[in-house]
Amino acid sequence: MDKIEKYKSMEKILREIEDLKNSETAVIKKIGQIETENMNVNIQDLEKSIAQIYDGAYKNLENIEGLHTTFTETVSDFKEKNNITDEMLLEFSESN
Repeated sequence: MDKIEKYKSMEKILREIEDLKNSETAVIKKIGQIETENMNVNIQDLEKSIAQIYDGAYKNLENIEGLHTTFTETVSDFKEKNNITDEMLLEFSESN
């Protein structure tokens, strides 16, 4: 795998991590909706379980955000270290 192909693969991974972050954010929003609905019916077991699930989801989101930040730096460093230019990326895209 040459450096352009590797860089493109790294960019794809970065997009997948961003998708994962968006999905986890959606889970947290859904949990909030359940909590709001439960205020109407006031089921204690549900409230306790949802709180635990929220805590886990929030920790996952924090981990994903940390991974995204770290991997963004990794991708940027790789691009800089290998002198990959936007022109090179455009030529690669056009040839594939």
